[in-house]
Amino acid sequence: MARNTQVAADPNAPPITQILARFVATHPSRGWSDAVDHEAHRTFMNWIGCAVGAARHEAAESALAAVRMLEPAAQATVLGRGDRIDMASAALINGITSHTFDYDDTHLKTIIHPAGPVASAVLALGEHTGASGRQLIDALVLGIDVSCRIGNVMYPDHYDRGWHITGSTGMLGAAAGCARLLGLDAQRTAMALGIAASQPVGMREQFGTMTKPFHPGAAARAGLMAALLAKNGFTASPKALEAPRGMIQTVSAKCDWREATDELGQRFEISFNSYKPFACGIVIHPSIDACVQLREQGVRPEQVARIELKVHSLVLELTGKKTPADGLQAKFSVYHGCAAGLTFGRAAEDEFSDAVVNRPDLVALRAKVVATVDDAIGEASADVTAVLNDGRRVHVFVEHAIGSLQKPMTDAQLEGKFHGLADPVLGAAPTARLIEACWKVGTAPDLKAITALAVPS
Repeated sequence: MARNTQVAADPNAPPITQILARFVATHPSRGWSDAVDHEAHRTFMNWIGCAVGAARHEAAESALAAVRMLEPAAQATVLGRGDRIDMASAALINGITSHTFDYDDTHLKTIIHPAGPVASAVLALGEHTGASGRQLIDALVLGIDVSCRIGNVMYPDHYDRGWHITGSTGMLGAAAGCARLLGLDAQRTAMALGIAASQPVGMREQFGTMTKPFHPGAAARAGLMAALLAKNGFTASPKALEAPRGMIQTVSAKCDWREATDELGQRFEISFNSYKPFACGIVIHPSIDACVQLREQGVRPEQVARIELKVHSLVLELTGKKTPADGLQAKFSVYHGCAAGLTFGRAAEDEFSDAVVNRPDLVALRAKVVATVDDAIGEASADVTAVLNDGRRVHVFVEHAIGSLQKPMTDAQLEGKFHGLADPVLGAAPTARLIEACWKVGTAPDLKAITALAVPS
């Protein structure tokens, strides 16, 4: 019996696979402003800090144990540990650790965490091939541009369907970055993108488990392998992204093709990257910021009868876990975020440890958070009122949290965050030397200094 196989295809889809491939292969080195280049260094440094900080997490231990069973060749470094494994596995592990704490960068327009897949892939490949720091930064900028532009094409429909967009676009950015690092021409870069397009990874169902950080790691590995396959003559559809049965039209009903090509080579998506001051889902940040401000105004947990929280519906959809059992779950609990912000005046990784999450005072304070949906409030905002035992009400409205594009973290604040992550792993003095090397990576003759400094001595 015949099936109805008609596809609601867009007959006017532009050849974006070819357009993006030509862009990646031919755009001049450092063909952007000083501001874009500085943002690339901020992105790279933030990524390194996150990866080093989580190097001893149980997720990293489990993943590395699995990789060792493959008896990998010693090609690239596992950041924060010193193990040397094959470059594809290094991309996987470093991608996992960079996202384990949910503390990494965020492209706010799409909620993509772009550095995890791209930086993990290009550092592993570049370390093995002897690439220069400039080549790495070029690959990072261009790879992130590809992944975020494809994200722009599909968001929010693709995300709303349940895809974890970091993983499901990250393999494209990783493939693009690695193709650039390998010096592939436009034709072979298109093949790399085409191979990667058959490997989207990540479902939102996995949020709060170790498999969430697996997504950027798997995307990094997939993109690196796609570039290596293309380099050696492996082929794919030359229109794998835009075809009626290609990636984009398969996984999204929204296909805004202009987002892939508008101002290509003039507007770089890394310019819209942001960095987290709080180690949890980005939509919780305004609520935490508000509770930190309440503490700064003198409000203390023991004074609180309840916390009235008004947020956009997306906040509770993504982070509505009322009773998280461990740190990974707490990263998706706006209730815990509020309790941590008010109790500690911060919400770094320590505030999301299993021990803190299960502390009786934190459990009790979480229960006092009463969250309601108000879609008149933006996704990036929060309205918080502390109702005190004596009846007083202290109100804070956060339109844009610290770490947003409107209130970005300074270089000094990023360095402080880096120290908080890496000092326990490397020590304060080695961490300071690694930070300095990250700022200078664009002029480094190779990547040996970075990888040597990013492991315990």
